[in-house]
Amino acid sequence: MASRSASEAALDGTAAVAAGPVAHRDANVLRWLAAFTFSMVGDSVYYIALSWAAVQAGTASQAGLVMTASALPRAVLMLGGGVIADRLGPRRVVIGSDTVRCAAVLSVAALLFLTGPGLWPLALLALVFGIVDAVFLPAVGALPARVTHRDQLARVQGMRGLAIRFASVVGGPLGGLGVALGGAAAAFGLAGLLIAASVPLLVCVRMRELPPDDTAGARSPTARGDLVAGLRYVRRHRVLAPLMLAIALGDLGFVGPLNVGLTLLCDTRGWGASGMGWVLAGFGVGAGAASLLLTVQGRLPHAGQAAGWSILAGSVAVGALAYAPTVALAVGTALLIGLLTGLSGALCGALLQTQADPAYLGRVTAVSSLVSLGLTPLSMPLSATAIGVWGTGPVFVVSAAVCGLGGAVALCVPALRRAELPR
Repeated sequence: MASRSASEAALDGTAAVAAGPVAHRDANVLRWLAAFTFSMVGDSVYYIALSWAAVQAGTASQAGLVMTASALPRAVLMLGGGVIADRLGPRRVVIGSDTVRCAAVLSVAALLFLTGPGLWPLALLALVFGIVDAVFLPAVGALPARVTHRDQLARVQGMRGLAIRFASVVGGPLGGLGVALGGAAAAFGLAGLLIAASVPLLVCVRMRELPPDDTAGARSPTARGDLVAGLRYVRRHRVLAPLMLAIALGDLGFVGPLNVGLTLLCDTRGWGASGMGWVLAGFGVGAGAASLLLTVQGRLPHAGQAAGWSILAGSVAVGALAYAPTVALAVGTALLIGLLTGLSGALCGALLQTQADPAYLGRVTAVSSLVSLGLTPLSMPLSATAIGVWGTGPVFVVSAAVCGLGGAVALCVPALRRAELPR
């Protein structure tokens, strides 16, 4: 098939690409980046507002149920969301998703302003967000390939990582400020306006048409046929299939220790919330540096091999974090974890973007997102339970071993190990 041969050529870095401007100087890419950043900052403010409003309106357990109401529809509908993104086009889906999310958040803000907090509108809002996220996330993953050339996709992946780090740093204080000044209603209103700001920017983003060879075999008469074709495409792809396994193992071994495990570690060592904050800051700086490196360089040689070794090295650092005797050493270890896992994550994301045919990217991203957002969160309660029984050290080491298996997959599968980013 023509699209398959194009993917194999890309594996060796020999596929021809049209010359275009460097991504960070491309006005079209910058419009996309600004829209993505506004949307991500709005998301961060939204989660702050939702958690605050839920705690004010109910008990701690009820607030926890509200906060997790998005998870089930997002996981169940994610693969279908990838089909929608590929059939309708990623920009159209992202614009529609952000419009729905904006309307839902502003409606709840108005309701809270007029009537006061209540659990049912918060639970409904979380449910709507989960349903829309199932379509939004695959479309966001498919969009970069339609706004720039293949040789710039790795650089765009780094820019996207920087936007996510920026949103996590800025969104929290903005959400807290909104709550402090006007309660949950004001914070929800701010989140809605930030998400709304992304829509006109997305409307101005120019889309590249897919060549006929890229769409050959990617479309079926029915949505079910598209879903089956997408899963078959991932399963048969020489790079994407092992890449998905490497991502899954890396995330499974990483999410538990760096979320629940870190909190319990800081509590056990007596470092407190401030110590945990410093450790998280170290991780954020390292991950941001990795994204900046890919943004500046645009391409790293031997990408598949570099991803495998960085996953392995990052897994060793994850295991060592549990044995750091002081906050300073823990911060340094976390910075190293952020740098290595940020680099491996950026490289895996760039390989996913460049190895997949654009016509399949929504479905490919849906599979990757389902692994990261649907399956790996299960490791958090398991990690918490295991730490309660065996302590932080053994659990961190086992988690590091699981994470390291992802690196072993990347290095042991020849097609993935030899995978290159386009020049």
